[in-house]
Amino acid sequence: MFKKKDSQLKKKEQKKENDPSKEVKKGNIYISIFSALLFLSIIYVAFFQWEEATKINDKIGLNTLIVNYNSWMYEEIVVAGNNIEAKHKISHGLIINWKQVQEIDKIILPLAVNIVDVGLSNPKNPTKITIKDQAWWNFWMELLPSLLGTILFVVLLFFLFWKISWWNSGPMAFIRSRARVYEPEESKKVTFSDVAWAEEEKEDLWEIVDFLKNPKKYKDLWAKIPRWILLQWPPGTGKTLLARAVAWESNVPFFSISWSEFVEMFVWVWAARVRDLFKEARERSPSIIFIDEIDAIGKKRSPWIGGWHDEREQTLNQILTEMDGFDNETNVIVLAATNRSDVLDKALLRPGRFDRKVTINLPNLDDRIKILEVHAKWKPFESTVDFKKIAAITVGFSWADLWNLLNEAAISAWKINIKKISQDMIQKSIEKIVMGNEKKSLRMTEYEKKLTSYHEIWHALVGKMLPHTDPVHKISILPRWGAGGVTWFLPEKDRTYVSRAKYLDELTTLFGGRVAEEIFFWKQYITTGASSDIARATEIARAMVMRFWFDEDVGPENFAPDAMEGNFLGAENGEKIISEDTRKLIDKKVQLLLKDAYKKAHDIILDNKALHELLANTLLEKEEILQDEFDVFFENNSALPEKLSK
Repeated sequence: MFKKKDSQLKKKEQKKENDPSKEVKKGNIYISIFSALLFLSIIYVAFFQWEEATKINDKIGLNTLIVNYNSWMYEEIVVAGNNIEAKHKISHGLIINWKQVQEIDKIILPLAVNIVDVGLSNPKNPTKITIKDQAWWNFWMELLPSLLGTILFVVLLFFLFWKISWWNSGPMAFIRSRARVYEPEESKKVTFSDVAWAEEEKEDLWEIVDFLKNPKKYKDLWAKIPRWILLQWPPGTGKTLLARAVAWESNVPFFSISWSEFVEMFVWVWAARVRDLFKEARERSPSIIFIDEIDAIGKKRSPWIGGWHDEREQTLNQILTEMDGFDNETNVIVLAATNRSDVLDKALLRPGRFDRKVTINLPNLDDRIKILEVHAKWKPFESTVDFKKIAAITVGFSWADLWNLLNEAAISAWKINIKKISQDMIQKSIEKIVMGNEKKSLRMTEYEKKLTSYHEIWHALVGKMLPHTDPVHKISILPRWGAGGVTWFLPEKDRTYVSRAKYLDELTTLFGGRVAEEIFFWKQYITTGASSDIARATEIARAMVMRFWFDEDVGPENFAPDAMEGNFLGAENGEKIISEDTRKLIDKKVQLLLKDAYKKAHDIILDNKALHELLANTLLEKEEILQDEFDVFFENNSALPEKLSK
């Protein structure tokens, strides 16, 4: 036990010795000392110059000195080498510099030594005359200001043009990489157990960990582990967390940087930072470099040359050089992350560079339960909290979204001074993330409330009537963000594919609010409340025609601009050339889809006006209706038309 304690103490002492904060403190002390010395030296030189300037005004000639002496005007005269200082009885400090007198230098000293015999020999004069030998320090006192100025100038040049280790700066510091280095002992412990999902992805990355721990095993088999791994799609799924887990499990230094940090106002700096990053990683190998947002630099190269694009492409070329020039004996692994692998240059993605691509998808139901349990480790929850229910209503949430969800719930508990997080707090946090905060300061008139109620109920009613829509989770007329109300449809399970029938029903649901305004409030009183619904419907209809081949007349071709790669002959800005006839056909098909959805919504509402008004008045009274309360109106299925209830 004592051995363990001793080893722990030794580790702590080693950490203290290697603590970079100590170097920073030392650097701060050196800076303070240098600043103080510089300040005092400047004050001394300035004072000396001021004193010399004032003395110049007091200088007199030899004849004047003798006249004043004979007039008994001096209290004392001091002769020191080539200088004479006369102290006046009234105002002292008169200095006589013999070099300013007409006599030549060789007679200055004899005159000074025999000054009493030359002209100041009046024995009755009470003026005290003192003759001093010229001391060696007089020379240095005269030289000191110039010497100090020279030293200060040299020191300033040294601090400006040479790198100081404890400053980590210098004339070329801007070409150094901005990577943050995390040592395994110092960084926060992150293991694969903290990544409670993505089992297949962890399996791919575990081989990298094993290689860094046991490289000889792979070399004996003549196997080469991929040194460049691309973590892709979508944002918030834990790509950075996985990279840190790989570094910690491997017990190696972890270099973390975003490609945007290579960008600099100076030319040629970007590529230099790339070289510096890889040089430092090689010196500390085995190590891991994690590069986030690689698409910032690694986009497809443009045929246009010059300016920012030229600098970016030079940086990309340097990256490609580093990838090809990697020594197989150097245990440096590069993990890169991107949300847009489709825009990366093909030279990056070829075999031999990014050898392995790991796609991290959004978590499914079981994964969300595991993620919530990991995030909930250090938070207090009530015993009634059910993570399965939370996971069921958070379809489409990423790892980061789920962390933010529980964090928002904890903040809500803190606001009302409650020690444990409840299920209701988590539910409200979900609504806050999905739909936004309630705008309590926004006051709507009774007419606006009624209009919003009819609008939102129609979305929910059409969704209930159609067979391929998601269940209604909540209806609210409380203002949120820019919307006066909201209807929340929640899928019952995770979905991989979307059918044509579902898209058609969704189009019909989106037109419900506009149709309700026309029928119940007359056409001349319709508002802009359905603008976002119309925009969403147009987006879906165009995707159905241009991307998904849901229309036979247009044909099996992708006409969406985001599907294009690079610049093609005759194309401008990467857009696909589409003939005028095809454009007209696409517009016609999109309009037909939207008009059919509008007509279908119009027919459904005319057949269910009474039920619509009943639901709208209920919502107007309660302001919010939950799924269970909404489903009560359809329990016996009598309200559903026979052709739609199948």
